[in-house]
Amino acid sequence: MLRFLIRRSLGAVVILLIISAVTFFLFYAIPRDPAMLACGKNCTPDALAVIRKNMGIDEPVPVQYFHFMVGIVAGRQFAAGACPAPCFGYSFANQDPVWETILDRFPTTVSLTAGGAVVFLTIGLGAGMIAAWKKGTIIDKVFSSMSLVLSSMQIYFIGPLLLALVVYNLNLLDQPKYVPLTQDPIGWFTGLLIPWLVVQIIFTANYTRLSRSSMIEQLQEDHVRTARAKGMSGKYVFFRYAWRGSLIPIVTIFGVDLGSLFGGAMITEWTFSLPGLGTLAVNSVQNTDIPMVMGVMLFAATFIILFNIIVDAAYAFIDPRVRLS
Repeated sequence: MLRFLIRRSLGAVVILLIISAVTFFLFYAIPRDPAMLACGKNCTPDALAVIRKNMGIDEPVPVQYFHFMVGIVAGRQFAAGACPAPCFGYSFANQDPVWETILDRFPTTVSLTAGGAVVFLTIGLGAGMIAAWKKGTIIDKVFSSMSLVLSSMQIYFIGPLLLALVVYNLNLLDQPKYVPLTQDPIGWFTGLLIPWLVVQIIFTANYTRLSRSSMIEQLQEDHVRTARAKGMSGKYVFFRYAWRGSLIPIVTIFGVDLGSLFGGAMITEWTFSLPGLGTLAVNSVQNTDIPMVMGVMLFAATFIILFNIIVDAAYAFIDPRVRLS
């Protein structure tokens, strides 16, 4: 296990370096100068030079990238003052510290992501298990048909539609908003309920089909047939043997889907104007705010990679036959 964690950690570092390099250099291929945007129409060469120096973009691009990466580990000195590690710099748009801005927006995104995951795992796995248990019946056909319909829907379509129906027409809920969980648990739940329902739709459909097929496959395994031959009840065999084995592909896909879930949460934030990393990333791209975009990209990538490592390590606990080497 220790060798596995060390190997995956080293691989994660390499992946993050590649992501950071591609994102950083790709931004300089965009024909927009952040210093020129900050300077305005009546910009003079002297004023432009001062702004470039204050932004830290007065050096060659490779040198800027090196200073950026060093600042994450050891901190960095700017014209405005010292930036302690982990330093992602200051926003080009409003001069706010990038790291503090990300930490301020992260609770919204993680609440939306975690809540959506709980909803689609609960509904998707539950519906898939019921469909497998009632294979060939009308219940199985209804759940399978509904999963096909839901999988064809998109967040940017169903979001405004659900908002218009539930909030503006029926007045069942208030406008979606984020309230800290520690401040108002009920307001946190009701404010994110519609975004949770929106972000989970596609994933619920996928996990319904996946859990159904995985459960049916497990029910045909030799150890399940042996358990039945020994006289064990159908429910006991279903939950004790088949259900546990069916979790392996689901956990695998969930680790892969985390990036899509994060992306779906960001689109949902933009749809409902929630102050999370999604809206921050979109606004930063529009403003050519390189430090903020870099910070959001690396933070999200680190979170996804770390979760995938945890998922891989969890295989050994779900299925003793799995060995990490």
